[in-house]
Amino acid sequence: MRAQSYLSPIIDGYIRYRKASGRDSYSYIKNVILFEHFCTREYSAQAELTQEMVDKWCRQRGSESTNSCVSRIYPILDFIKYMKKRGLTNINLPQVPKSVPRTYIPHAFTRQELERFFNACDNIKPRRGTLSVIQRIILPVFFRLLYSSGMRTTEAILLEREDVNLENGVISIKRGKGYDQHFVVLHDTMLSLMRIYDGKISELIPNRRIFFPTPDDKPHNPAWVTYHFRVLWQGCNKLHATPYELRHNYAIENINSWIHQGFAIHDKLLALSKSMGHKQIESTLAYYSLTPAISDIMEFDDIEMYESLIQGTDEEKD
Repeated sequence: MRAQSYLSPIIDGYIRYRKASGRDSYSYIKNVILFEHFCTREYSAQAELTQEMVDKWCRQRGSESTNSCVSRIYPILDFIKYMKKRGLTNINLPQVPKSVPRTYIPHAFTRQELERFFNACDNIKPRRGTLSVIQRIILPVFFRLLYSSGMRTTEAILLEREDVNLENGVISIKRGKGYDQHFVVLHDTMLSLMRIYDGKISELIPNRRIFFPTPDDKPHNPAWVTYHFRVLWQGCNKLHATPYELRHNYAIENINSWIHQGFAIHDKLLALSKSMGHKQIESTLAYYSLTPAISDIMEFDDIEMYESLIQGTDEEKD
């Protein structure tokens, strides 16, 4: 629980406002709370927000990059706008430095890295409690789905059970990133795994709505994906990677396989682009321009491995 200050009621209202408007950004809320701590620590005698506090917080720090400074300022800028609209302050909005364009190079996964990662997913340490049991069942399937389908993480966590046709292996993506509805066809191995998963998770959460649910049948948030990927990845690999880069990897592996097999790729690329929810082929090709060719992988080595993994989970529950 954070220490209370004169800013606390305003910040609490700001957090409720962001959540109600669907902008529940962890980084924004975290930075505003850090700003509150800064104000109470550096200006303990003050009982209201001042221009000096804001300007000092927003000043670029010695070892801080411009982009890091911008990321730290924007939440405070938004918070002060919130206060000004409600007549809670007359402070001038802080000046935001111009961002420096970033050169983003996605991680190029190796076969060995991915094998270690999926092995870590399959060997999550058992703990008591329904949440732990659910995560041990979900995570090996969830990350293999991202890897084998190229889905966005947000699309996967928002999947509802009715979106996933386990008869024909087609997933309907209705909640894309501002894109039209599109469809993903599952690999046979992935479809078999999804069927096993669906049966087991249904025993724990009968009549659920969400395909990858929390214990109370709600979607997980993106921070849940990032956290578990980081823990599992860093436990077995040294180089940095993110769950979104599994999507990059999917595009690259498909294009590389067509080239190596001598296919004319235009028609195949159009199908890949549609399945990934891109409106233009150029968006799909952008992945190829960012990432070097990498090897082919993703076989859930043994369906029986997953079946044995989820057997006995009933006795792990309290």
